[in-house]
Amino acid sequence: RSSDLLVAMEADRKVVLVTGFGPFGEHTVNASWIAVQELEKLGLGDTVDLHVYEVPVEYQAVQRMIPALWKKHRPQLAVHVGVSSMATTVTLEKCGHNAGYSGLDNCRFCPGTQCCVEGGPECLDSVIDLEKVCKRVAASEMDVAFSISKDAGRYLCDF
Repeated sequence: RSSDLLVAMEADRKVVLVTGFGPFGEHTVNASWIAVQELEKLGLGDTVDLHVYEVPVEYQAVQRMIPALWKKHRPQLAVHVGVSSMATTVTLEKCGHNAGYSGLDNCRFCPGTQCCVEGGPECLDSVIDLEKVCKRVAASEMDVAFSISKDAGRYLCDF
């Protein structure tokens, strides 16, 4: 039956969530959001449901929005894209930190506790083998350099 086939096809689909940030500071247009929009145009193939969102550079918005997006979409993969004026490569972050946030956001706000989740772990490590990702990119025909970092800088893209 066609309805059984449709259910089976939907079960095989992967859900990918990708976020980029809105403007902040001297970044009147945030390159992370531009990159995410380009990915949305390209897509990830017929078996992937790609969901993209622009995230305001505001701690409280991030604390509300990101968990809600995870709950809504239940992604197999989530990629949160940020921008760095110091980066010379596409930088893959090995972990996200919980504490040490003292920079003000677009609303001139900073969490009083300077952490994402009170009582949460100091670091959330990626389950993706980032070294393998870097090696595969290096072996490909893409003219893009990738590197791995363990510290995104304690601002909202690390939050």
